[in-house]
This record gives sequence, structure tokens and C-alpha cells, in this order.
Amino acid sequence: MSRKQVLSLSNITMRFGDLVANDAITINLTEGEILALLGENGAGKTTLMNILFGHYTADEGAVEVFGQRLQPGKPRAAIDAGVGMVHQHFTLAGNLTVLENVMLGSEPLRLMKSQRKGGRDKLLALAERFGLPIDPDARVGSLSVGERQRVEILKALYRDARILILDEPTAVLARPEAERLFETLRDMAQDGLSIVFISHKLHEVMAGSDRVTVLRGGKVVAERATTETSPAELAELMVGRQVKRPERTEQLAGEPVLVAKSVSVGPPDARSLDDIAMEVRAGEILGIVGVSGNGQAALGALLGGLEIPSDGQLHFHGVNGEPQDLARMAPRERVKAGIGRVPEDRHAEGVVGEFTVWENAVLEQLTSRSFSAAGFVRQAAGQDHAKQLIETYDIRGASPATRTRLLSGGNMQKLILGRVLAANPCFILANQPTRGLDEGAIAAVHAHLLKAREEGAAILLITEELEEATALADRVQAIVKGKLSKPVAAEEADARTLGLMMAGHWDATEDHSDAA
Repeated sequence: MSRKQVLSLSNITMRFGDLVANDAITINLTEGEILALLGENGAGKTTLMNILFGHYTADEGAVEVFGQRLQPGKPRAAIDAGVGMVHQHFTLAGNLTVLENVMLGSEPLRLMKSQRKGGRDKLLALAERFGLPIDPDARVGSLSVGERQRVEILKALYRDARILILDEPTAVLARPEAERLFETLRDMAQDGLSIVFISHKLHEVMAGSDRVTVLRGGKVVAERATTETSPAELAELMVGRQVKRPERTEQLAGEPVLVAKSVSVGPPDARSLDDIAMEVRAGEILGIVGVSGNGQAALGALLGGLEIPSDGQLHFHGVNGEPQDLARMAPRERVKAGIGRVPEDRHAEGVVGEFTVWENAVLEQLTSRSFSAAGFVRQAAGQDHAKQLIETYDIRGASPATRTRLLSGGNMQKLILGRVLAANPCFILANQPTRGLDEGAIAAVHAHLLKAREEGAAILLITEELEEATALADRVQAIVKGKLSKPVAAEEADARTLGLMMAGHWDATEDHSDAA
């Protein structure tokens, strides 16, 4: 039996100057259906959903919700029509409670006092109905990433959303959290909610959707019933060619470049890192795996210069081989010494959004004679450098003069990686380097990291993707509650072993370990 159509986007076209982000796109959604919107970074997926939700006004085309044409450019009109959107980067106030965040903006200004009791009852009823348990009185700033996402979804449902749009819903979730989310979405769809989710992760698309629409270059290039396609076909449709991730080749590692011995961060009763030991050698990749929130952020901040050890020794052996106390080196000194950093949060720590692409491309090399003279930045040299990065790293939708905030997340990540690798660092911190990237971009990032490894760089890879760790790393350690396991050689790092390590069961792996 055919299901009722609840959403129609007809011939949507959106231009940003010479860039056609959406080109005559037509998409329909039916009641209780889960539609995956798949495409490369910069394919136009988020732009299309922002048009639906009223953040953008399309140059051409129309949106109909439940048979009624939606007023363009008005988020309130979309909300009133029953459309809710959960953005990739959450829009919650950390200092407010869950209930306050959910109710914020939902009450008429004419009310003399907040209807908190009614709001609490409605929130708890929604949480129980859709299997999204949450404490209404908890401060959002104290919640895990997965819990914050629940709040965002409940916030949309609180406004009586019947169509839910999720932009990269698992970009910051660990695999178990992602699996729980899709179980919840299935239950919600069975209850009549219609869902569109944007994703780059093919296994999630296959497991979580009824139908897939593929965008490439701003156009719809394919539609498939999920049961009638495969990850290989979707990957090829998405990028227009066959995609194969590069393979790590065996090579002999060199001398240690970074050595941590009994390093702790924070006071004894609140350690974010606790007595960790590791070494990263020239020409190898050391993978750090773990469930989100177990100390990865602290480790990244420690190596990036934003945290200092409270105990232990942290030594860096630079190009001259002499050990340096990393704890005493400011971030600027670390960059000059040959340390490259790909941070976890590309928006907050990786780039300055209002700067142009060329300004961000030279941001960490401003003292270099290549890009400055007599205290002035050499703009022409910076623009030429940016052009090379755009070409080499396939940064799409960009010119040297483009504002960096206008790039898609994946293309922003390519810019950061290109900036780091262009400086030929001897040590690279790659913290979640492929988070939110499409399959083609992941393959490209992996190829660049493996090339740097072959050229002698020591690379510390922090990732929540087990497949990424086993594909790239020569040795793997797990981080659990701020502690590091002993390293396991790549050939021993199968899914079962890594799963045990990430759960803190290290005794089963010690027989395979090398000393750090």
C-alpha cells in the first residue's frame, strides 16, 4: 500500500555567486519513511536542508509540506508546518538545563511566567514515547555528546515535528551510540515520523534507511531502495568513480620522536590523563582508539600545547634528535620545531572562519620568510600557496579569497591537513582526521597520512573508527578513563581485541603487547 507523501522539494536551485550548490533538485518523502541523503563533502546536501528549514531562500523551486507550500526563508514557518532540524553542530546553551533548552523560544512572549510544569510533563512523555531518556534538570554543559543529541531531537519533537531532518547525526558519536540512535529512529519512523538524515557513512546508510538519494555536484544522480543497492555501488555513485582506500605497507620504524613516561594531567582526584606511557617512532603511525569522552580531548590538548602535564615526562626528539621538554614549549614553538596538528574540532581550533582560505593556509607559518617580510604578510605568496593546496588536496568550492566558513566541513578538513603536511612536520597529531568526511575524502586523507609516514613522519592517530585504526596504524593503544593500554601490533589488532581493549579488558591483550 502506498504511503502518504509528506514532503516535496521541487526543482530547487541555489547559487552562491558562480557556484551552483543545488541544481534543479527534486526529492519527495513519505510518511514513516527514513530517507538517507548521501553525497560527497560540498555536494549540496546541507544547503538543500537549510532551504527546507528556511535558513536559505532558494533562487528557484518550491517546498511543500503536507500539501501546503512553505513560505521560503522563514524557519518559524517550517517549524509551524511540522519540520524539525537537528544540525551537525549542536545549538544548545551549556549553562541552561535540558528543560530550559527544550522550551527556549517555544513560549509566546506575552506569557507572564514560564509554563515549566506543562513543559516538563510534555518533555518526559516524549522521552518515554521515543526511547530518549534524559534528566530535564541536568545542565547541558555536563552532558555527553550522545545525550546532547538526544536533547536536540527532543527539542524538535517538543515543537511537534512530524518531519525530522538530521545533518550528520553520528559525526561526533561513537559506534555504540550511533547504533542506539538508529534503533531509536526506526522506532520513531514506525510511530509515523518521517526522517531525512544526511550521512557520509555507507554502513549507516545501509543499516538505517529505507531509501537513498545520492547528490553529486549539486545534482541528484541516483535514487535507490536501500535493499536494492550496496555500499560499493553507493560509493561509486557518490564520487563518480570506484573508491578504494589505500593500504599500509610494511616498513621499519625509526627512532622515537615523541615519548611520554608516566604522564598525568589534572589534580590527583580529577585526572583527565592518568599515568600514560607511549612512544611514537619516525616512519610509523600509532593509533589511539577509545569510546568518546575517555581522555582523547585531553591527549590532543596536551600534545597541541593547550594542557601541561601535572606529573611525568613528555619529550620530543626533533630534527636534530636532541630531546626537548615538550611541556615547556608553547604552541608556536611546537610548530616551529616540526610538530603538525590536525585538531579534533576544525571549526573551533582548526581555522578562523572569517579569514579567507589563503589566510588560514599560512596561519601557522606567518613568521616564515616565505610568507612575511619586514613585518608584513606576503599576500601574493600566500595566495599562490593556497592555490597549490586547493589543487593538491582537492578542496572543492574554494578559491584563495573564499571565506573559510563557507567551506563544507570536509573541505575545511582538507585545508587543515594540507596546511599541516605542506610544512613537512616530523611529528603529526591527527585527531579524528576523517570525522564527517565522505568515502572519497577519507581515502584521500588516508593516502596523505600514509605518504607522510613513508617519508619518515611520526604520526599519532586518535580515532573512534576501528577500521581506520587497523588500516593505518602500525601499533594501537586504547584509552579508557584517561589511561592508556599497552600497544598491540597491527597484525594482532582485530576487532575483538580492540573491542576488549576499549572496554578496559587489557589483560587479554598483554601477551601481544610491545613495551612502550
